[in-house]
Amino acid sequence: MAELSYRDRVRPEWIDYNGHLSEPYYVLVFGDATTFLMDTVGLGPEYRETGSSLYTVEAHIRYLREVGPDAELDVTTRVLDVGGKKVRLCHELRVAGALAATEEILAVHVTGSRASPLPADVAERLRGYLTPVPDYAGRAIA
Repeated sequence: MAELSYRDRVRPEWIDYNGHLSEPYYVLVFGDATTFLMDTVGLGPEYRETGSSLYTVEAHIRYLREVGPDAELDVTTRVLDVGGKKVRLCHELRVAGALAATEEILAVHVTGSRASPLPADVAERLRGYLTPVPDYAGRAIA
């Protein structure tokens, strides 16, 4: 299974009034994992300076375990689908091997302010990370 791993550590300012990782910082860490994927497949800073990038248009986060201060975070990123202009990803955040949160996102490749086809070489690299869709992906909030 092809996947990428992004690592980070919980900073003191990320801790909320309950003594755990605050909600917006899950999003920050998952966003950093998306940026790591982009950098890896050829959508890095130089590419983004051209006015093209991936934009997240939909996201679904599941909070499964509390994450405490100073925790080491390991985010695994898997590509679920690559279309002409779209990429569907899943991030799985683990702490000490235990699954703590997941995020599924749909991203669209944009040039200027319009959706545009992914460059062929980038799409091919993304396809190199394709994995089966996990059972939790695609669920709606009920």
